[in-house]
Amino acid sequence: MGLQRFLVKLTGVVFSAYSFSTVAAASSLNNPKDPTKANSIYDFQAYGISGEVVSLSKYKGHVCIIVNVASECGLTKDNYAQLVEIYDEYSKLKGLKILAFPCNQFGGQEPGDDAQVCTFASRYNVKFDMFSKIDVNGGNAHPLWVYLKHKQGGTFGDFIKWNFTKFIIDKNGQPVERHDPTTKPKDLIKSLEKYW
Repeated sequence: MGLQRFLVKLTGVVFSAYSFSTVAAASSLNNPKDPTKANSIYDFQAYGISGEVVSLSKYKGHVCIIVNVASECGLTKDNYAQLVEIYDEYSKLKGLKILAFPCNQFGGQEPGDDAQVCTFASRYNVKFDMFSKIDVNGGNAHPLWVYLKHKQGGTFGDFIKWNFTKFIIDKNGQPVERHDPTTKPKDLIKSLEKYW
């Protein structure tokens, strides 16, 4: 569900789902027991920002960017603005999908609940897909992110170093590139062109 449609439906009832812990919520999803052995991102599920279960198989045939986002980071303004810009330009033209996962593991820079994340993202007129807040590192890391790190390791270790780490996913659901937080989204366009 797009962010704008979600904001219209925003009620207190929707957010009753967020009282669950990350571990409890993740356990109700149908994800591989060993994420490192998954065949593609299509093997995973995650909670959308409005609380619905989203099967990533819905992205089959699309080039995607998967990114961990935060509202209070020094990189926030440029990243959100440019992600919106490239999504607006390439979603209809090339079928680009962007999957944004809020995360509070880096300097406590995403402290709000999912409703607050939505309110913040609406300032940028976000239309790409937003997901419920997750961990990307540690024992409670979402299995999708375990898979992404396994397939595209980083410099000095596979762990996610900071907000706005970006993974490019090809049309077969394979993580084909990883870009660090300081890489501006518009700088990904040349890489994206290889996979369209």
